[in-house]
Amino acid sequence: MHVALFGGSFNPPHVGHQLAALYVLETAPVDALWLLPCFQHAFDKALEPFKHRVAMCEAMAAALGPRVRVETIEGAMGGASRTLNTVKALRAAYPEHRFSLMIGSDLKAERQTWYGADELMTLVEFLVVGRAGADPSTTVAMPAISSTEVRQRLATGLPVDAFVPRAVLKVIEERQLYAGAHP
Repeated sequence: MHVALFGGSFNPPHVGHQLAALYVLETAPVDALWLLPCFQHAFDKALEPFKHRVAMCEAMAAALGPRVRVETIEGAMGGASRTLNTVKALRAAYPEHRFSLMIGSDLKAERQTWYGADELMTLVEFLVVGRAGADPSTTVAMPAISSTEVRQRLATGLPVDAFVPRAVLKVIEERQLYAGAHP
């Protein structure tokens, strides 16, 4: 099975993430897509607890159907999340699968600076998804929505229903996440 890996903080996941996942499922030669919420940001970015971000990702994934699942291997690994380490762990756990790494066009240029970039590029193919304002040569760009903007809107009491899937918003409300959110 060929699996697209879509990693991120997902703090919170938003409709841009959802649309990008659907885009890859429908246009790339993959059988499945796994959402990989990072356990701990490599640069100590403040995040909601892992279990809450997993729940939000599961809520978002449900709308995309059975080809999408949330993979929590980074929680089992613990510590700061590094893409290379995650890919190696997944290849060891699922040797029968082929993996591609989904990234936004805004990350395309910087991937050379990632931890273990040279080795990572030998282990996975990159699926680059356009992001509004990031790369004008990209044929399709996802909406310019960011988790930072969502957190800012939540912190100031502005509505986020146009930015966050309803199922994710329900998790945020039920668990009272992002109360006094900081960007």
